[in-house]
Amino acid sequence: MVAMKNNMKRYFAIVDCNNFYASCERVFNPKLEGKPLVVLSNNDGCVVAASAEAKALGLTLGTPAFKNEELFTRNNVHIFSSNYTLYGDLSARVMETLRQFSPDVEVYSIDEAFLELTGMEHIDLQKLGRRIKKTVQKWTGIPVSVGIAPTKTLAKVANRASKKNTEFDGVCILDNDEEIKRVLEKVEVDDIWGVGWQYAKMLKRNSIYNAYQLRSVHHDWAQKKMTIMGLNMVRELQGIPCFKIEEAPPPKKAIVCSRSFGRPVEDLGELKEALASYVTRAGEKLRSQNSVASMIQVFMGTNHFKDEPQYSNHTIFELPVPTAYTPDLIHFALQNIERIYRKGYRYKKVGVMLAGIYRDSEHQLHLFEKQKYDKKQKELMRRIDEMNVRMGKDTISYGASGIKRPWKMRRQKLSPSYTTDWLQIPPVK
Repeated sequence: MVAMKNNMKRYFAIVDCNNFYASCERVFNPKLEGKPLVVLSNNDGCVVAASAEAKALGLTLGTPAFKNEELFTRNNVHIFSSNYTLYGDLSARVMETLRQFSPDVEVYSIDEAFLELTGMEHIDLQKLGRRIKKTVQKWTGIPVSVGIAPTKTLAKVANRASKKNTEFDGVCILDNDEEIKRVLEKVEVDDIWGVGWQYAKMLKRNSIYNAYQLRSVHHDWAQKKMTIMGLNMVRELQGIPCFKIEEAPPPKKAIVCSRSFGRPVEDLGELKEALASYVTRAGEKLRSQNSVASMIQVFMGTNHFKDEPQYSNHTIFELPVPTAYTPDLIHFALQNIERIYRKGYRYKKVGVMLAGIYRDSEHQLHLFEKQKYDKKQKELMRRIDEMNVRMGKDTISYGASGIKRPWKMRRQKLSPSYTTDWLQIPPVK
């Protein structure tokens, strides 16, 4: 382990929610505890999440739901459509809870986060891990597993061990060479954080089959075979911190928003409604990172798995001035879909990509352009975004997005939005 300033030692924790989507469904429906449960993808197509009980039945993630109908019925499996509003809100609650334990939190994905635990070498890390696990469960209802180690890569290994090995009971601490060696020898190279399938094949060709063997390679060999990133991975496995906590992830260089329709759509009006809705979501994401976009791409296509006439196309348009003003984004998106729309086809998907993205404070103003992203527009967008966050998505929406929206995703088994809709708050009996 590496000493820092003032002789403080650095530790990292990674907290990972267990079977996150399934756990979210159980928070407000405790009758589901201990019962097999699956969550389906958009339009109820494939199994994207499953509880431990469902996995024990042999369910494989990514398989089409219709292929598992007999298994679902025979084992009384509870089936849910993806409720991203619920999952996103509970994820935010978990992350806010984790900030009680460290000021430096990196939200790595919707269900896991890194915490930096600098200067805590005199604290009982096992007790700290137990307290994190207990607090998150108590405050949010979501069960988690905790891994703590001197580096982020070792913390990922520890977290994996906390889930796979019952001896750890959800909390694994890797802070001494003997324990690190014991755990790393059981981790195949395919399962190391940052090792893709091509690197895994190369390592196995060189007789490196587990994480401890990779930890033992010479630094020059690692850099030659796996570039500087591979060298840093080896150093991290040796307990030398190379990857820092990213408190604020860098702004996205492109924002894509698209969904498959619940049924084929032929009418241009419905396609425009769907596109306007997706542009609205993309605009919200753009503003959330204080950015503007200078280009917009619109794309559409039919279902290539159907035996029927096929067509797909896209168009790219450079905006007159960089903007994050949703009415303007919708205006130009709808203009462009008219250019590529062809009558007589059954469309499966339409979408938008905002590109040419950079910080709002950095974009170049246009001297002669009348249209501009000014203070009034920014303030209006800010107020609308705040209202939709506080009162629920689409509390304020745009007429171009439609009202009935018959093109929406098929989600026949959607659970209520318990945390974001006043009308769906569960009653207390």
